[in-house]
Amino acid sequence: MSMYSAYVFDLDGTIYLGDKALPGAASTIAALRAAHRRTIFLSNNPTKTRQQYAAKLIGLGIPTSEEDVVTSGVVMAKWLVREAPEARLFVVGEQPLKDELVAAGLRLSEQADEIDIVVASFDRTFTYHKLQVAFDAIRAGARLVGTHPDRYCPTPGGGEPDAAAMIAAIEACTGAHCEPIVGKPSPIMVETVMAMLHLPPEECIMVGDRLETDMRMGITAGMATCLMLTGDADRAKLATSGLTPTFVLERLDGLLDNKHAPDGEATGDSRRKRE
Repeated sequence: MSMYSAYVFDLDGTIYLGDKALPGAASTIAALRAAHRRTIFLSNNPTKTRQQYAAKLIGLGIPTSEEDVVTSGVVMAKWLVREAPEARLFVVGEQPLKDELVAAGLRLSEQADEIDIVVASFDRTFTYHKLQVAFDAIRAGARLVGTHPDRYCPTPGGGEPDAAAMIAAIEACTGAHCEPIVGKPSPIMVETVMAMLHLPPEECIMVGDRLETDMRMGITAGMATCLMLTGDADRAKLATSGLTPTFVLERLDGLLDNKHAPDGEATGDSRRKRE
């Protein structure tokens, strides 16, 4: 095997789609762990807690500790604790994200005149009332931040509008600019992941199905990258993206093959054999 010290995997569209593991996912993770490689899982989707993601992976035959799962909700909580620990927050998001923020010791409010920061995220419970509270709070001086920039969340039937839709609605009526957005490909997410791994980026590989989040984050961080054609991206999108992943694969178990580079050769520092 041409192997890296750590493998950072996206979840939706990479490890599974809906409630089914993608072909080769469980066996690949098992083989990497047997070879003593670190595996962690990264999701921009904060509608599940780390515990729920770990339980889902276990149910798909991939034993996983919650400590090896990072979501944009986790990263948002860490960033807020560091940058604005006393702020009162209004969350345009679902209950797991709210729970993550409260567990970190942060305070939530729905009173516009006491809200310091509006946190916008993936929210399938989005209502006009939430938009109104966000509008009133921002007009009164609150800041707008976001968990992740994804336009849609892939599902077996196609997809669901994601955090970008909520962010756009709030920006459109307030004129505010959402900054920062902490999920992939943000440097804030990169910082969180690299602090977990304690490894130089050139010894790590980012594996995911999205060009503008997974691949851009890995490239920006200095990691090797592997684009999976099992979710959002296809070869047509890749051709027009301006991005050049290290590898492009149809199946996850191609990671265990020396000949899985797009050109059929494993050359260069980012592809060297790691014993």
